[in-house]
Amino acid sequence: MRKLAVALVTIATLGMYTPTALLEVHADEAEGQLSKSDVNQEPSVKQEVLEHTDLILDKKDNEEESYYQEMNEHIKMLSMEKFGPRISNQVEDEFTTTILPAMEYVIRTTIEKNGNEVENYGITESPTSGYGERIFHVYDYQNERDLARFHVRRDNRPMEGYYFNFHYHLSEDGFKDHHEIGEIYWDKNTPPKWMA
Repeated sequence: MRKLAVALVTIATLGMYTPTALLEVHADEAEGQLSKSDVNQEPSVKQEVLEHTDLILDKKDNEEESYYQEMNEHIKMLSMEKFGPRISNQVEDEFTTTILPAMEYVIRTTIEKNGNEVENYGITESPTSGYGERIFHVYDYQNERDLARFHVRRDNRPMEGYYFNFHYHLSEDGFKDHHEIGEIYWDKNTPPKWMA
């Protein structure tokens, strides 16, 4: 029973604390009559606790990674919805290989910097149509506020043509600064409205 208590306390504290007092009481009760098999069992108990702790951490990492993967698929779907079929047919490959990984990195680092469980964050589902810039926002449900806002803007450069400029804004600076993600070239002709 005491070994179980030691194991549970060790698991609960992720191995940072092992209650040696309980182990010493067990040794006193045995009146110094520990056999070689008892001495050899203790490291295996610690090994089991460590392996169990590793399994818990691996499971948490896998759940977190799965959540990020779902979020990334959702981001891509919202972005393609924002572009509409006419634009997405032309820019989807470049968006998927260059812009999307950068967005994923920014989201991951923003969430990790805020320190809550990843399940406390979500993606808003309201890209704007027409000429609006909003693609999606990263929302903190626990504190009920936006953390980051991801936008795309049309830039017309004389003699070059149109570019889609992807950027984001952070709550840290009051959403004022533009943080560049990247650009995708469209054409010299005016692109259609978003969601067209």
